[in-house]
Amino acid sequence: MAKTQFLTLNDLSAPVLFKVLERAHALKKSYQAREFSQTLKQHVLAMIFEKPSTRTRVSFEAGMTQLGGSAVFLSPTDTQLGRGEPLEDTARVLSEMVSAVMIRTDDHNKLERFAKAATIPVVNGLSDKCHPCQLLADLQTMQERFGDVRNLRVAWIGDGNNVCQTYLEAANIFEFDLTVATPATYKPEPEWIEKANGRARFVDSPEEAVEGAQVVATDVWTSMGQEDEIDDRLLAFNGYQITPALLDSAAKDVCFLHCLPAHEGEEISKNLFADRRTNSVWSQAGNRLHAQKALLEHLING
Repeated sequence: MAKTQFLTLNDLSAPVLFKVLERAHALKKSYQAREFSQTLKQHVLAMIFEKPSTRTRVSFEAGMTQLGGSAVFLSPTDTQLGRGEPLEDTARVLSEMVSAVMIRTDDHNKLERFAKAATIPVVNGLSDKCHPCQLLADLQTMQERFGDVRNLRVAWIGDGNNVCQTYLEAANIFEFDLTVATPATYKPEPEWIEKANGRARFVDSPEEAVEGAQVVATDVWTSMGQEDEIDDRLLAFNGYQITPALLDSAAKDVCFLHCLPAHEGEEISKNLFADRRTNSVWSQAGNRLHAQKALLEHLING
């Protein structure tokens, strides 16, 4: 079995990523028609969760089932990882037993160590640096709305976190124009800004970023593991909330994206999801299933 990892978007070439998304659209149509293939029959995905999730677990587990395979959920308390077994040893053992491993962790270095020792595909289900699976779903949602994503005007509002950093990576690969509005002390890391290759600009004002934007994306202000920073973050992000009034200055056919869960009253105003312009978040969430099925097909079957 060929080993192809997916720790960041750049682990796959642009043509391959476009092919994965093309397959994701086809798989979604099949799912809506209740037609299921068996392309991953007898294959098993091991899922290691160091951080909890709803969308990541359900989409990967359901996806493997729909493709004829299965998934095994592993938490630190369920495995010898929680008792000090080296990551590398676990990687070598799982490589003998399953077809691929998905890891959701708070330390990107752990992913890299695991992938280096493994002889099977390793997928980043989320790390502190990036969230490539989320971007596949976001891009599928953009394609559903606009078709060609090249030269789309995309605005990111809020924290320069792992999802924002993956947007920077995606801007270069998929050739859309990204405007980021985030407080100066919460900007993405310089190495990730460089990944945008000049296709991103930074502004201080959410209003300036959203003006005429076709896609407006955001995320929570305080991610898991940052709870002790919540007071400082609420103060720093005051004025960065997505409201109906802010969306009024975006394009009329704006596609609003939020990877969820959302904190109403913080990064989005209360009852924002009652605004029809935000309905895209539900397709976005559902597209995690289809984009990841396409990804797993590519990584496991080639």
